[in-house]
Amino acid sequence: MQQRTEFVRTADGSMQAFIAQPGVDPRPAVVLYHDIGGLSDATREMAKRVAAEGYCCAVPDLYYRLGKIVVDPDSKAAAVAAIRRAAAGSLQNWDTMSDTRALLDFLSADGAVRAGPRGAVGYGAGGRFAVLAAGQFAGEVGAAASMFGTGLVTEAPDSPHLMLHKMQGALYCAFAERDPMVPAAKIEAFSELVKQRCSAESLIELHPGTRDEAAAQSWERVFALFSRRLA
Repeated sequence: MQQRTEFVRTADGSMQAFIAQPGVDPRPAVVLYHDIGGLSDATREMAKRVAAEGYCCAVPDLYYRLGKIVVDPDSKAAAVAAIRRAAAGSLQNWDTMSDTRALLDFLSADGAVRAGPRGAVGYGAGGRFAVLAAGQFAGEVGAAASMFGTGLVTEAPDSPHLMLHKMQGALYCAFAERDPMVPAAKIEAFSELVKQRCSAESLIELHPGTRDEAAAQSWERVFALFSRRLA
């Protein structure tokens, strides 16, 4: 497993990115958007899991405008929760798409990346960015997956659901039956909007149990999608 840290020049500074791939040969690129915890050890392990399937997986540190922040996504401590809310609240959808543009350009110039469609996958709070990228960069993103994504349908003018009609690549969204962050009504609303607005290949799945219980099957779907669309 090849692992490295790169610094990508963006409109707002220098963004750290963790990159993993299984060997030295050029591989299809996948952008992995971290959850509310940031570029943590758990996220790096997730990137290595993606890389082990045959991809050059790049994880941008979306909190770089605040400095270096990694926070426990599950801690119930009041102080940790306050930091987590502040960090997550700092992420603006179009700033993140600007960062994604910079990362995609960086990867296009990287000898470790094969030419062709890119993949995007986001977990939890990062799920919405995979959906946004699929619409914003429709000509480049051949497959996008949101795993237990939050904030997919909002009243804001940059809500991810407003990009559904622009998508050209395939979209997969996984949800867990018992997820306090994504209630059933939100899942139903997003699923209906996908049916109405997205003409691209799409699959929305609601898995039984919690996120942890649903993760294994969700990853199987993601890797099957990438195998078909990024080869």
